[in-house]
Amino acid sequence: LIRQVSIEAPAPKIKDSVFNLVVPIPDTPPHGARILVVYAGACYRKNQSTSISSISSQLSDTGDITTSLHILAKQMQGGICSSISEEGPDSSPAQAHQTSVAIQHNPSAHHGVRDGALFPGFEVAGVIESLGSEVKADCGFKVGQRVVLYPYEGVPAGYSELMVAPELQYLIPIPDNLPLSVAATLPTGALLAQSAIISAHQIVDELLKKRPAEKVKILIVGTGGLALWAIRIAAQHFYAPATKDKIQITVASLRDEGFVMAKKCEKVNIVQWNEDLYEKQLIERTHDACEGLVDIVIDFGSTSRSLHRSMQCLTRGGHVLISDEIADKLLAKFAKRAEDRGVFIEVIPAGTIEQLHDVVQLVASNEI
Repeated sequence: LIRQVSIEAPAPKIKDSVFNLVVPIPDTPPHGARILVVYAGACYRKNQSTSISSISSQLSDTGDITTSLHILAKQMQGGICSSISEEGPDSSPAQAHQTSVAIQHNPSAHHGVRDGALFPGFEVAGVIESLGSEVKADCGFKVGQRVVLYPYEGVPAGYSELMVAPELQYLIPIPDNLPLSVAATLPTGALLAQSAIISAHQIVDELLKKRPAEKVKILIVGTGGLALWAIRIAAQHFYAPATKDKIQITVASLRDEGFVMAKKCEKVNIVQWNEDLYEKQLIERTHDACEGLVDIVIDFGSTSRSLHRSMQCLTRGGHVLISDEIADKLLAKFAKRAEDRGVFIEVIPAGTIEQLHDVVQLVASNEI
């Protein structure tokens, strides 16, 4: 038996969101691999599972999801005995394997969801513990190799100490110079941000062809991991010599600490969306920071208020990109309003395995 942590869609009480379970050790799939988890990003499951919801949580209601996960990670570290460390099976005993479940601090789970710091997905980085019986010697993978797991359809219900990949195609090798603690943030956070920027890039190319003398303005909403990844990836995409003077990026920060973090990122304009202000003031403040209306909004907020505000910052014919989770809740509600304003609401597609390979290499090479 092994431990498993499952984070469900945030509920009114934290103990109804985070579950510490005991599950059987999974068998290694014949054509896949079993992974010893070293780091896991604290993403939550998009759809709540009835079976898991019916299990009483072993975590106390601390009112802070960060504290709960920190306690759980410490418990898991204390109970693991393994010959495989983060650096592989041949490392010294001093480099004992540790499992970490990490999340940036937020005052509450719901705040974290609003600003995009906590989002649905699946993020795992670790080392290959065993390969399937049908895997050939020239498969390109070996026991002890450092990998991240692509969030394929049907990933497990939660994070456990040992996880399986049904096919080797879902494993992405991690270069030696890339820490697994960083690699664990790539399969959902960085990948979704990369997918958003690629979608935006297609729109940018079309606009630059139509009006080569004008700047294309992009507004990124949110200051959680998704937005911060998007800022860095956007800089890598758009601040090339040929286009750096034709693209203007502005970030709408949803919390104070995010405002500080955004200022440390690439050259961008920053506007703070202080929820204590009137809506009209926030919109005017955004127009000033963006020097008018924008062409593209990448909105990692998760509320109707955020989307409504984003649409009012768009020029006619503009595009607002939102995650599929938010689209499920808000697309129908805002379809008529978008039509009246002459703007388009588009869903950010799930990133591909190929895009995850690209992100890993870009981050490992410090291009991002």
